Order: sequence, then C-alpha cells, then structure tokens
Amino acid sequence: MRILHFADLHIGYENYSRPDPVTGLSTRTQALLESLDELVEYAIQERVDLVLFSGDTYKSRDPSQTHQREFAKRVRRLGEAGIPIFLLVGNHDLPNAFGRASALEIYDTLGVQHTYVGDKPGTQLINTPSGPLQVVGVPWLTASRVLGREQMKNLTIDGLHQEMEDQTSQFIEGESARLDPDIPAVLAAHLSVTGSKVKTGSEKSMTVGSYPSFSISSLHPNKFDYVALGHHHPQQDLGDGIPVVYAGSMQRVDFGEEHDAKGFYTVEIDPAKARGRRSEEPQFHAVTAIPFVTVEVRPRDADPTPEALAAIRRSVVEGAIVRVILHLSQEQEPLLRDAEIREALGGAYYQAGVKRDVERRDRGRLASHLHADTMPLVDLLEIYWREKKVPADRIPVLKRYASDIIGAHGGDDL
Repeated sequence: MRILHFADLHIGYENYSRPDPVTGLSTRTQALLESLDELVEYAIQERVDLVLFSGDTYKSRDPSQTHQREFAKRVRRLGEAGIPIFLLVGNHDLPNAFGRASALEIYDTLGVQHTYVGDKPGTQLINTPSGPLQVVGVPWLTASRVLGREQMKNLTIDGLHQEMEDQTSQFIEGESARLDPDIPAVLAAHLSVTGSKVKTGSEKSMTVGSYPSFSISSLHPNKFDYVALGHHHPQQDLGDGIPVVYAGSMQRVDFGEEHDAKGFYTVEIDPAKARGRRSEEPQFHAVTAIPFVTVEVRPRDADPTPEALAAIRRSVVEGAIVRVILHLSQEQEPLLRDAEIREALGGAYYQAGVKRDVERRDRGRLASHLHADTMPLVDLLEIYWREKKVPADRIPVLKRYASDIIGAHGGDDL
C-alpha cells in the first residue's frame, strides 16, 4: 500500500507575482497549481493507493471561487483515476465564525466520489485499491472546540495550551485503542510539534494568535503506521521508528524558505506485517518550485556597482525571485547605479528589491558636563582619541606632538 502525503498549499498566496496574461491568475498561483499537477500526475502514473492532504488548502478562510475551482479540478482528476483522497482541515481552512462551513466541506456535501474530509476529529475507514486503511484525523483545533467554558475559566495561556494538548492526546489515545490492529492505520494532524523546524517569517505571518505545541509522545505515534503532519513549511521526518512527517509547503512562500526543498512524500505500508513494522522509510519527491535567491554584497571599491554586477552574474537569478542586499559606506552609496543593477536582474522571475544597508558613522559628542569652549584643545584631542579607541600608551605621545604644534601656532587660539 502506497500513500502520498502533502500539505500546506496556501492557494492564493500572491506575494512577488503579477497577473498571468493567459489564465488571469497570479503567476505565483499558476506556479503552485503546476506543482500540484506534478503531484497528481505522479499519483496517477504510479497508481498510489491514497493521497493524504494534511491541511491548509487556501491562504484565505474565504477563498475565491476561482481558487476553489482550480483545486477541485485536481481533486476530480484523482477521483476519476480511482484514487481516494483524504482532505484534512487546517487553520486556513476553518471558518471565521461558529456555524459557518469550512472551505473543504463542499466535498462532503456533494458526496464527491473517493473524497474524504477530515473537518472533525475522528476515524474514517478508507477502502483503497490495496485494501482498507484507518485514518485518524485531527484537524486544526481551537480552544473552544476542545474545551468547555468551565474548563477554560481562569486558565492562563500556558495552562490553556497544556489542557488542549492533554485533551487532544487523550482523544488520539482513545481513537487508537478502537482501531483494528489487523488493518493499517495512519494519524493525520494539522498542528505544531515541539522540536520541529519552523520558518518564523512566513508561518507566523500566516497564523493568527497563539497555539499549543505538542510533544511527539502526545501523538502516540507507536499506535500508528505513519503520522502525516501539516502546518510547518519545512519538510522533515521527526520520527524514531514510526515516521512522523511534515510534508512541508509545495512552494516557497518567502525568503525564509529560500533553501528549502519543496514537494511531497510517499510511504510504503505492508498490511501483512504487524503494526510498528509495516512502514518503510518515507521518500521525498521534489516538485518544480520557484527559486528564491539573495545576492548579498559588501563592495570594497569606491564605486560599488561593478562588484554588485559581478555578484549578480555569479548567482543563478534567471527565473528566480531575487533580492539584492548591498552593504555600503556613506561614500559608496551615491555612486551606486541602480539602473545597471536592475538591468542585470532582467532575467529574474521577480525583482524583490535592492536594499542599501548603509553604514552611518555617528559623530561623537562630548558628555553633557564637558564644555568645549572652556577646555584646552589638547584635552579635547585626548577625549577624541579615547573615543576612537587609540591605544592608551600612544595618547601621551600624541599629546606631546599636539602641544608642540599648538604652541608653534600661537597656543589654544587656533
């Protein structure tokens, strides 16, 4: 039995993009859908038994009809190929008010063939081409969905998070106790695990409020054959024996993910073996993702432009989202020729900007209790030398030379 696991599409995230003249979509959305097409094509060609999505379909909780249509096209292709797909609800899929439908609920309402939605905590039995599979789903949980008002009363934020972890852990343990041990079982959860790699720039900007972080042990991975996680964008396997895997996002969101590979995982599960020995090592499959490239330069010459252009030529900027960071002195800054820099970036997918980090030299000031108009010039020079970190043993020598020069030119009235 082969399972394909992916997560965190965030369809509709459109930073660093422009409208596609053919489709009308943003170029970033178009690129994401193309990588999703790679995944669907792989699933069909390799005849996987289940496609498991671990949450966050869209960037917005109220996605546009266009974004919903484009995702539905890919779901339909899988269904028509006879491949079941499990769709878990992530924090971006939740409605922003009680009683409203989630962005994925439409698939249950329409009874779309071979499509299963995990919008509530619970277990679903999925019939795959290689036999049945039990999927315990834990969608993104808010405090109000886990705890009653009386339980939340007088709890601190840390106490609230701990109570949510405890309750969720008890739920997972209870569900796992009811599983048929002779049928493979997978835990699908959209949450944060302590100790996992997190891209704070992109992920914190896309998550509202605070949320609990779960220990791996609270997920009871030994009760399952595979743990399919969503929420954090770097792909990673946190498991020790049983795979505990974040599939990661399918496209880079910003420069915080510049060096991350993007794609999906597959895992082989042998139903004939006992739990704990059924899973092989998960395999990561990269998809085509728009590269992010940072060109950072500290020019040494008076004119910084030639060194900046050389650094751009050494970098692979063709088809990439590129930013240039230049560390300049005050003298170099006015000599930088922006037009030449931007021309050199002409092959980039998107020019994310040229940042000038200019070193501003602060002019030292006398302490408030010192008065330059009444102090001897030699004493003022000593203060200056000490501010400039001149070695202490050099200062008396410099003072002697300074006194001689001042005296030769008429004293302190210079």
